Amino acid sequence: MMIATQLLSADPPGIARAAALLLAGQTVAFATETVYGLGADATNDRAVAEIFAAKARPVFNPLIVHLPDLAAAEAIAVFTPQARLLAEFFWPGPLTMVLPLRQGAGIAPLVTAGLDTVAIRVPAHPLAQRLLRAFGGPVAAPSANPSGRISPTRADHVIAGLGGRIAAVLDGGACPVGVESTIVGFDPAPCLLRPGGLVAERIAQFLGAALLPPPDMLVTPNAPGQLASHYAPAARLRLGITDPSPDEVHIAFGAAPGALNLSAAGDLTEAAAALFHLLRRADALAGAQGRISVAPIPAHGLGHAINDRLTRAAAPRPKT
Repeated sequence: MMIATQLLSADPPGIARAAALLLAGQTVAFATETVYGLGADATNDRAVAEIFAAKARPVFNPLIVHLPDLAAAEAIAVFTPQARLLAEFFWPGPLTMVLPLRQGAGIAPLVTAGLDTVAIRVPAHPLAQRLLRAFGGPVAAPSANPSGRISPTRADHVIAGLGGRIAAVLDGGACPVGVESTIVGFDPAPCLLRPGGLVAERIAQFLGAALLPPPDMLVTPNAPGQLASHYAPAARLRLGITDPSPDEVHIAFGAAPGALNLSAAGDLTEAAAALFHLLRRADALAGAQGRISVAPIPAHGLGHAINDRLTRAAAPRPKT
């Protein structure tokens, strides 16, 4: 059933309305520093189910729980000493950690996909912080887009993908980081489950040891962003292209000609912030039967996260 999706301003009345909708078990999209999240009360089974229904998201794919601070996070997860150090240094910010779920935390089983771990994050975006404190509880929030499609970094991206399926969008403008959070697990040593907006090298430098790679085969994801095909445009995607075909919409990087350029200056921070927005623009220009090509992206720093998203976006699509 289609509903009227409200577009709320980032002011006290808008935040109060968004918090009231969450308290009523509704779904609300909101800006974070990474991408827009589709939030629901993480303790309300029916509200969390509405996230999966709106996104058409597989129920075996767990969600990230957003919290305002470390104290709130410790109420639902058991922190290892290393995890607490990372939280104290990198939170609030684009870091998600997968930790043991605290007994009696009250988190809906759909959030964790029935696992005994929970993915948690403290976002840095001021609007996300104000919403979380106004709501007063844990908010489960994957990216606010149809499952497997391009993540949203602006309110109009959310409306284009989920308008009519969710209660509201709290408009915080363009997301400054532009790719999802980095996810770190502890099984038992720190491992990189998903590259993202916090450069993994910074985490490794802080810990004094490299992060372990994720397991080669994940039958059941224990964190978001681990599906092979994800973040996909409708058009087909070719990567690492320096000589695009005339029938392709090309996304350049660095000092290269083209109307669509992730960063003419070759700045990976600028490229990450522009990635999903330019993928959407290229997709609109190419059409569902068209093709998009993307220039090579350096494999260091935020380039790891950009290449991860592009590789998943270009992967073979699951049959429907």
